[in-house]
Amino acid sequence: MMDILKIQEQASACMETLLDAAHLAPGSLVVIGCSTSEVIGKKIGSESSPQAAEAIFKGILPLIEKNKLHLAAQCCEHLNRALVVERETAEKFGFDPVTVIPVREAGGSWATHVYSQFKHPVVVENLNGHLAYAGIDIGETCIGMHLRPVGVMVRMADPYIGEARVTMVRTRPKLIGGARAKYE
Repeated sequence: MMDILKIQEQASACMETLLDAAHLAPGSLVVIGCSTSEVIGKKIGSESSPQAAEAIFKGILPLIEKNKLHLAAQCCEHLNRALVVERETAEKFGFDPVTVIPVREAGGSWATHVYSQFKHPVVVENLNGHLAYAGIDIGETCIGMHLRPVGVMVRMADPYIGEARVTMVRTRPKLIGGARAKYE
């Protein structure tokens, strides 16, 4: 039996941990990929769960809004890991919308739920070079292509939402210059 409240609390805890580690400036882009199948203990892509997607969204969105961040919700591989964003986000970053609406069978429950909850949702094929400063990968959904270099893993004591393993990443500028260079 799925514990919706626990999933929501775990999602919120993950987002808080990421925010504490990443020190994101307002207006930063955060990407979240999620296999709701993995959250409910099934194989990725096998049993999409709208209820799990809703719980995760409820756990994460208040923190996204409070910190004035832009959420990019990754679709599943059937939509080539395109992203759901608010139209305002697409316009700010110069993302090119594509014509598709995610559904449970093509996009997954996570992207479908986010699309249904955003005020003016659009789907973009990629981030046109404006890669995310941080991200949460729930259930091994491969968000790395949407993150800036250099990714640094963010650890937490219980890295799970439901049954899905969670990987969190913050990014930092590249360290260049070699042995004589000075860094903070």
